[in-house]
Amino acid sequence: MQVTVVHEGDSKLLDCEEGLTIREILDMIEIHPSTVLAVHDGVIVPHDSQLNGDVTLELITVSSGG
Repeated sequence: MQVTVVHEGDSKLLDCEEGLTIREILDMIEIHPSTVLAVHDGVIVPHDSQLNGDVTLELITVSSGG
């Protein structure tokens, strides 16, 4: 399957095995899961969601502070 990841203005096309989770995709591209929200078709999806087909994910950087 092909996963397109859009993050901070960059787009990456990854060839992946079906059944990978979003967390595993993030590990592949070396982005720590706690720093981003994954969005598909305008909906935030959990990082433990399995991907079983071609998909485009937008990663939104989250910030925290005090």
